[in-house]
Amino acid sequence: MKFYPFPALRPPVDLAPQVASEPYDVIDSEEARTISAGNPRSFLHINKPEIDLPVGTDLYSDAVYNKAAENFQLFQQNGWLRRDEAPAYYLYRQQIDGHSQTGWVGVCHTEEYEQNLIKKHERTLQKKEDDRTRHVATLQANAGPIFLMVRAPDALNALKDKIQAGDAELDFTSPDGVRHTVWPVTDAAEVAALYKEIPCAYVADGHHRTASAARCSKEFAAANPAHTGRENYNYFLSVMFAADELLVLPYNRLVKDLNGLDAVEMLGKIREAGFELSLADDGKSSGRADVRMFVEGSWYKLVKQAPADADPVSALDVSILQQDLLGPVLGIDDPRTSDRISFKGGFDCDQLLEKMVKEGKAAVAFSLYPTSTEEVMAVADADMIMPPKSTWFEPKLRSGLFIHTLDNTTSVSDAV
Repeated sequence: MKFYPFPALRPPVDLAPQVASEPYDVIDSEEARTISAGNPRSFLHINKPEIDLPVGTDLYSDAVYNKAAENFQLFQQNGWLRRDEAPAYYLYRQQIDGHSQTGWVGVCHTEEYEQNLIKKHERTLQKKEDDRTRHVATLQANAGPIFLMVRAPDALNALKDKIQAGDAELDFTSPDGVRHTVWPVTDAAEVAALYKEIPCAYVADGHHRTASAARCSKEFAAANPAHTGRENYNYFLSVMFAADELLVLPYNRLVKDLNGLDAVEMLGKIREAGFELSLADDGKSSGRADVRMFVEGSWYKLVKQAPADADPVSALDVSILQQDLLGPVLGIDDPRTSDRISFKGGFDCDQLLEKMVKEGKAAVAFSLYPTSTEEVMAVADADMIMPPKSTWFEPKLRSGLFIHTLDNTTSVSDAV
């Protein structure tokens, strides 16, 4: 892998807890306004700049992108973001509820994304990709990191453990209970050499950000007659985690109605579709091929095994649920576009699903066992695409702690 250190734009240590924010795509504009109220240093002013414009402003208008650029410059002028003098990797640890995961922050080359050495497992939506492309081009910066995973060699894990044994530069807990710890690593040669031995990486979270980074690279290259492939616009901000260290949570389904059926009729059709059906005590799936369903005040256990010769996508629980139940029984033919289905991911979601059905916000809910990182990588290795909303990685990467700018004329690859 071409994975390099870079001179990050970062908040001063004492301001980092105020600057660091939720990713742009996990909260809406109203939530962003509430979260950032009274905090002019929140990175949401850059990642969700509509919060500084009148309510109802078109999210894709010139005013929104111009406000993002204005706020980005303001943060630098005020010293809320400062550039490190030397290129570095940044070891970034996240901890919550006994879980710990530590990634290396650096930059990847867009060429490796184009060559499928940085592998994807989701399709992107054109509107969202266009939005992030314009955001990156307007700021001339990667404002949000891309969450990547690799099959990490023992030597890389050993080096990570050695660095974490030392004193951290930054250590704080965000309002969502996640503890964030950072160690800058300026002795880059060993890290770069170890990553060169890794054949590929996988996008865990951030498909739209990755696609937009590649598009911006092409646009900047086309406008530069002296393009070499080593300019900063050829690289994008990434955090590399060992796949076996990551926490994947369930990504569950809620359907607004029963497609003209009553509950008894629906249960009959589910049995006809080949599912073993029984009452369950709760909505916590116990493992593969165990889907829990809440309807009419009761939890049910639905079991259906994939055929032994199923491909990596067809073998997924989310695929079986979609192909054999949501589509033929409930009429959700395209979960990407249907307005009759919604999705909930995260911790203890089964309780929320039950509550939403009881409150009439959905007619039926499905609680799934989380897709594993090995399943994600198997799909990507087969050059296949997972159904939408198949994975929920937690905790999310905080935005604003590290920023890679595209306008520096010195190539980051000169650092190693």
